[in-house]
Amino acid sequence: MLAKDGGYLHGYLKQYHDIYSKKYNMRFAVIDLGTNTFHLIIAETVSEKFELLYKTNVPVKLGEGRINENIIIPAAFQRGVNALKDFRKTIEEFKVDKIRATATSAVRSANNGQEFVNAVKKEALIDIEIITGDEEAALIYEGVKLSGAIKNSSLIMDIGGGSIEFILCDTENLIWKKSYNIGAARLLQQFFKSDPISDEDKNAILYHVQSQLAELFEVCEQHQPQTLIGSAGAFETFAELIITKNKQGKSVDTLKTYDFNYDDYISTTLEIINSTHQQRAEMEGIIPVRVNMIVIAALITNYVMGRLKITELKLSTYDLKMGVLASMA
Repeated sequence: MLAKDGGYLHGYLKQYHDIYSKKYNMRFAVIDLGTNTFHLIIAETVSEKFELLYKTNVPVKLGEGRINENIIIPAAFQRGVNALKDFRKTIEEFKVDKIRATATSAVRSANNGQEFVNAVKKEALIDIEIITGDEEAALIYEGVKLSGAIKNSSLIMDIGGGSIEFILCDTENLIWKKSYNIGAARLLQQFFKSDPISDEDKNAILYHVQSQLAELFEVCEQHQPQTLIGSAGAFETFAELIITKNKQGKSVDTLKTYDFNYDDYISTTLEIINSTHQQRAEMEGIIPVRVNMIVIAALITNYVMGRLKITELKLSTYDLKMGVLASMA
């Protein structure tokens, strides 16, 4: 009788363990459909912690050509579908339990954005969620918070191809957030006509940015952020250039955060702004998709830091993707 009861108890505990394992040991895939780059990360969670198993990105350039006309051109459309078909294969290889794919500025503003979503559903079997700029900013905040970069009153800045998100926060709260349609790809197509960039083009970009950011400057005047936190993307490029130049023996790929030396940052961005396309293409640390857009990123970041009198700059390599993962896990 005891053996029978013991066997029953063993079976019950095994069943409980199986349920517990399925609930708390799951694999998640996060796909971030950016205007320039599509990203895929796969992570396994155990209770409230997670381990990153895989990450990759593809320079799809979904906003190529006609982003300011709100069109995804056919070549970019097909590159996007193909990239997501490849992501689907990888996701199946890793036996992922749950997928969340989020699309940002390029898809949400495109007249044929829903057509793209439908094509991906049909050909790659991936459901894409088109998120608002407000939702995008909130997820970026969650990702940056996870990195541990927020140590004081801070302004988070995420420079995408289609939009730029600003999030004002402190160590405990998100205070204010807004997404602006002044991404690097939009400004590049509209204003960047010279090589190296001319004073005329620079002034046109900065005048346009200034005209858009009045509310940001009003809010920051009230809250006085001490630190600008750059969320991944272009800020990873700035860090990579400085780390390589100073032979610091680090890799951005292995870092959650990086503290910039202000003088190093300024000298690096001035070199970027004054360089030709070819000179930037030869700089170790600038990936091909950012060779021109990094100029826009440098101009805007320098302008915002100068306007707000901020001299403390940090990188968070955790961004929207990690915010989405945190929300799932």
